Amino acid sequence: MQHLKVYNKHDVLSITKLRRFETKLGERVQVLADEKNIEQSVAQSSAKFVLLGVPEDIGIKANMGIGGADSAWVPFLQAFLNIQSSDFLQGDNLLLAGHLDFSGLPGLIESNASNAEERVEAYRHAVHTIDEQVEQMVKLITQHGKIPIVIGGGHNNAYGCIKGAAKGLYKAGAIPIAEINAINLDAHSDYRPMEGRHSGNAFRYADEDGYLEKYCVIGLHENYLPQNVWLDIVNNPFIDVITYEDIFLHEKRTFMQAIAHATSFTEGTYCGIELDLDIVEHALSSAASPVGITPSQARQYVYFSALDSKPAYLHICEGATHLSDGRKDAGMGKLISYLVSDFIKAIEAL
Repeated sequence: MQHLKVYNKHDVLSITKLRRFETKLGERVQVLADEKNIEQSVAQSSAKFVLLGVPEDIGIKANMGIGGADSAWVPFLQAFLNIQSSDFLQGDNLLLAGHLDFSGLPGLIESNASNAEERVEAYRHAVHTIDEQVEQMVKLITQHGKIPIVIGGGHNNAYGCIKGAAKGLYKAGAIPIAEINAINLDAHSDYRPMEGRHSGNAFRYADEDGYLEKYCVIGLHENYLPQNVWLDIVNNPFIDVITYEDIFLHEKRTFMQAIAHATSFTEGTYCGIELDLDIVEHALSSAASPVGITPSQARQYVYFSALDSKPAYLHICEGATHLSDGRKDAGMGKLISYLVSDFIKAIEAL
């Protein structure tokens, strides 16, 4: 794994605030036993969940968005590793693999692109490198019967998650063909045309390449759904959408009914659980919005979709603690930490 930055126990404990009479998650989580043999370390670990960071904003810049999604990984880790280890969540069922490091790519692109058009094309080309690395890691994790928890980064990484999980689960004999389903809580469909890889078309590429079978979006904002994409969705029986307006304005379904519909629509095989943080009202992201769901509703989505499906992976993306335009949100890491712990608790409750 060319871009994988592996963490050892010292790295984990260095950001875990040890306290007498208490045990934190960072004291219990597992790390890779041998960084030179990643697959063997994953295969031999007793952990059910494998945590992987993809702190990049290359896919967002390729989609002409505002950079900064690379900033959430470390604050998340600082919050997550300092959760109390208790009967509610002990931490020893989690393997912290590390993060994929693409930090050198933006500087290379910026120094060699002569104009904005060249810059966007270069970023789109670079997304393929990220796709390959995410796919390899997710495939490795899933083929050994473990559940990846991927923290981004842009929503471009959904493609690598879907493709990697489909290949890994197929290799493991868990599915008859290399296709999985996906549920996405998102203000956008991320089903834009195949104009070059970026954060806005991961599900289109996964669908066209034969790795995505059924796809359901919850909370999509009608104001940001292009007409051509809408027509592609309504004419595809394997894609379903429940808009934000249908839930909260027209009240055709409650939020919980929308989640239940999505898990029912995608039942029958493994399902990737996706959450784009731009759906959360006022949450900092490239496409931050004053209108959206609450953090508590995001937690409900993660928990109940994990309970009511066969999760192939969890992917939380687009969140930022600071954007390239100067906006900041110190609470983003803790929000993601809640979401990850909710997912683990749901699976362990089954």
